[in-house]
Amino acid sequence: MHILGIETSCDETAAAVVEDVGGAARPWVVRSSVVASQIEIHREWGGVVPELASRQHIRDICGVVERAMGDAAISAKDLGAIAVTQGPGLVGSLLVGVSFAKSLAASWNLPVVPVHHLAGHIESLFLQHGPLPLPAMVLVVSGGHTSLYDVRAPGEYRAIGRTRDDAAGEAYDKVAKLVGLGYPGGPVIDRLAKTGDDRALHFPVARMTHPDRNEPLTKGQWDFSFSGLKTAVLRHVRAQGDGWSPGDQELADLCASFQRSVVEALIEKTFAAARWCGSRSIGIAGGVPANSRLRADAEAAGAQAGLPVFVP
Repeated sequence: MHILGIETSCDETAAAVVEDVGGAARPWVVRSSVVASQIEIHREWGGVVPELASRQHIRDICGVVERAMGDAAISAKDLGAIAVTQGPGLVGSLLVGVSFAKSLAASWNLPVVPVHHLAGHIESLFLQHGPLPLPAMVLVVSGGHTSLYDVRAPGEYRAIGRTRDDAAGEAYDKVAKLVGLGYPGGPVIDRLAKTGDDRALHFPVARMTHPDRNEPLTKGQWDFSFSGLKTAVLRHVRAQGDGWSPGDQELADLCASFQRSVVEALIEKTFAAARWCGSRSIGIAGGVPANSRLRADAEAAGAQAGLPVFVP
């Protein structure tokens, strides 16, 4: 059986076809994956503009779905269902994908499978690596989300932590805009940080609770907060005075120090939660795991803790 997946939760129009090949360990194989990015449209505004995003989805979705079906060399008669992101995300963007999926399903007499956005991120780990050692602690970290999930069994997700304010990826974008690096901020900050001194500046990160507290799980114990970190960078920039134009090394040091603070907060909380929950593996999914430092530090922490780390 083939399933067509449609994703329009934010600023990328995406479609993919997966096939059930019946394998016990890895039953699904990706036959095609097509993404139409809107980065060039939103770069002018320094971030995603919801109205522009939804209008571009309307322009792109027919071609993206047709290309995904063509690349997989299938037709409507080969499909068993249509899956679509139902949320969370930008309402206008989601409406385009959901409406399109429902229309296709009605015309082709197929069932619609609504998919939670973050469940899709979590399942990308299993799609890439096959079965993970369970229970697993999964960090979903992207431009709009920073959440921790305790995965006890396949398809069972218990949310135990989330960001109280900015998501990690959102903080990257806002800091990049603050220092004039443009949008999206994640890739450029990661690149500049490689030549910077990550101890040059001290940017504090809010700690919800002391990591050594040894009591039953309480609300907010594994939550994140990055708004204060963003403000700390803002205060540093303002302290340099009007017209501040940092040199290459100064900018690299700022990026490296900011990135260290973000990554340390993510790694510390994730591994602390894994110890508390008795996890047998760590998963990190979403867009931010493309960050080189997050991947490297997670692998190092996993080796030290004796926990395998999986990233799509």
